[in-house]
Amino acid sequence: MTRASARGGPAIAEVVASALARLDEAGAGRIEVAMILGSGLSVLADHLEDSVRVPYGEIAGFPRSTVPGHAGNFVVGSLEGRRVGMAQGRLHYYEGYAASEVVLPVRVLRQLGAGVLLITNAAGSLDRRRPPGTLMAIRDQINLQFANPLAGSHQTGRAARMMVEHTETYDPRLLALLHQTALAERIRLREGVYAGVSGPNYESPAEIRFLQRIGADAVGMSTVGEAVAAAALELPLAGVSLLTNFAAGLTRRQLHHDEVTEVAERTRHRLERLIRGFLRRLDGAGMNTPGPRGVQGRA
Repeated sequence: MTRASARGGPAIAEVVASALARLDEAGAGRIEVAMILGSGLSVLADHLEDSVRVPYGEIAGFPRSTVPGHAGNFVVGSLEGRRVGMAQGRLHYYEGYAASEVVLPVRVLRQLGAGVLLITNAAGSLDRRRPPGTLMAIRDQINLQFANPLAGSHQTGRAARMMVEHTETYDPRLLALLHQTALAERIRLREGVYAGVSGPNYESPAEIRFLQRIGADAVGMSTVGEAVAAAALELPLAGVSLLTNFAAGLTRRQLHHDEVTEVAERTRHRLERLIRGFLRRLDGAGMNTPGPRGVQGRA
């Protein structure tokens, strides 16, 4: 991608190059697995061994994360014997960034060599049988942000390269591995469809009823663009939602972001166990396939 960002800043490709240069300078090296950590889940990055940390603010042209619970760092280190690169806090469409900017962490982590991407998020439950604290493996998604990170990313005459197939956006082998890991670790893991909306306001009860009718099991304000970018980069993807609250209309309680981060902090230990077990079992799923440094993919 060579065009400038929607905010008139540097081109996306230039920002990715700046991020790679700063990470190289910090001694990050190549990675095998990439992760994006959602609201209240950033503490996992603090558990990496021999870690290198680069704040987004140290990268020329890179957007800043402005949401509580999102630290805004790249952290690279070792976890369960694997070299892992984490986006400690994500970027959101509702922060005013273009969809192509929101997925910059995915592009940077792919360039570092990641062969697998694991996305986590905090989400609202659309099912009374899935109370706060439930872990849900994402089987599929519904993009209701009405923004796509691939739009405008190619020159005229090459638009066909944007037509990415999404039948299996979330890799079925990785989904099966999440369930195998949960069983081995004695962690209850549900499965479902994640709906991504633009935010930043929470949904109305009428909107929640609509989401339920179209087949969504959880709703949040992230992830869907990152998943589209991963598919375009041919990066195998798995996703886990930590359901932190019931969506509007399912209870009489009002929703607050502080509640989301509080529940995430209280229950993140189970998600960490799931992630650690997942990493230990990756070879058995035939997914140990790091991408070559410098690959641009199709995003």
